[in-house]
Amino acid sequence: MKFPVVTVTLVTAALIYVVWDQSQEKPGPVDPSRFANLAANPAERGTVVDWAVDQVPQLCEDAFDAAVGSDAHTDCVKRSEKREPACRRAMADRFPGMVTSEPVFRDLAISAMNCLVPQSARLQ
Repeated sequence: MKFPVVTVTLVTAALIYVVWDQSQEKPGPVDPSRFANLAANPAERGTVVDWAVDQVPQLCEDAFDAAVGSDAHTDCVKRSEKREPACRRAMADRFPGMVTSEPVFRDLAISAMNCLVPQSARLQ
């Protein structure tokens, strides 16, 4: 039986990548003042979506009028985490890569927040 060199190489490369990725420092929360002058200092779409994702705990708290740590709040946050990849794809399809104006920022932020914590969840 032949030794599976290609398979071992691919698995090793994948493991090295995972270890490397886990060792990278994660960026801190985005400061809202970053979006104050988008005409002079445009923001990447991903940065705006990251900021919207950071707002999820507060959105869930407002949506259910529930304290952080309550069952309703925890469920809301978990559902939002499950929706995040689909929401990021949807925002990538609908908005430009660089956000250069306040109206685009507002539309992107509101769309991302509504995707992460839908209005129907807020009305329950």
